[in-house]
Amino acid sequence: MAIVVNLENERSKKGASLDALMALVSDDLALVNTSIVERMHSPVELIPQLAGHIIAAGGKRLRPMLTLASAKLCGHREQRHIHLAACVEFIHTATLLHDDVVDDSSLRRGLASANAVWGNKPSVLVGDFLFSRSFELMVEDGSLQVLAILSHAASVLSEGEVLQLVTANDTSTSEDAYLEVIRAKTAALFAAACQIGAVVSDRPKVEEEALESYGLNLGIAFQLIDDVLDYSAKQEKLGKALGDDFREGKITLPVILAFRRGDDAERQFWRRTLEDLEQAEDGSDLREAQRLMEKHQSLADTVKRARHYGAIARDALGIFPDSPAKSALTDIIDFCIERAF
Repeated sequence: MAIVVNLENERSKKGASLDALMALVSDDLALVNTSIVERMHSPVELIPQLAGHIIAAGGKRLRPMLTLASAKLCGHREQRHIHLAACVEFIHTATLLHDDVVDDSSLRRGLASANAVWGNKPSVLVGDFLFSRSFELMVEDGSLQVLAILSHAASVLSEGEVLQLVTANDTSTSEDAYLEVIRAKTAALFAAACQIGAVVSDRPKVEEEALESYGLNLGIAFQLIDDVLDYSAKQEKLGKALGDDFREGKITLPVILAFRRGDDAERQFWRRTLEDLEQAEDGSDLREAQRLMEKHQSLADTVKRARHYGAIARDALGIFPDSPAKSALTDIIDFCIERAF
């Protein structure tokens, strides 16, 4: 039986959800979904078939919803944000296709991953197609500033994935190096998704920077909680395989904290399982990893770090007047963190 790490004392009483955000952007999100379906079309049948598989797999569309909500926060009245939100989703989906190949993942949101169904080569190539579609949408928008923001986010995201490969299986990775990875591979797209909401609304630079800061820190908090979930029983309820990061030897903050706080024997355990990838097939090593994290409170402390970045994201919204959009964006901070419970 797997160890269930008790993080109950970290639970917020609010019971945050996506409901407010969904209600705020539901009409716009329907238009985004229509745009996604239209732009997935290709005479090469495998492309919409494979892309549709992952896009229809039940993702929350969080990143495009952040673009829609940020635009509403800034009073945007036109339709530019619709295609740009679709662009953000294409960038995200392309990276998921590539990530599943790199990680040799067999599941995505509880369903067979695209690479498990069609193989690695089609998954990589369709990911490239979606990246190309995203750039078409950027060009059609016609704003060099939007193009600069989203293209830069795409390149930083790729750098983050490569940097994660460099730090994989290296138990000497520092917390700063880990944060550099997640700022690039996750938070950069969150930041860009929010920032362009201010850009298309022609808002002052201070509001653009505030939304960029909000997205960046929300993205860091989001990834920290994702790294907690990989060792939590809650992961299985979300339709994801428990311990994927562990099996792949990924060095995440829960590992870094447990490694630093452990004794020599414990550090040798982490080197064997994560650097050498010598892991018992019966799951006992994963259970031991969970036990050590509970012993050293590395999961609970990672959640605390996430709350810290969530507080910075909340402060970034302080310059905006109260509105349904501001309330929804604030609720998302709590939602992202409460996924751990």
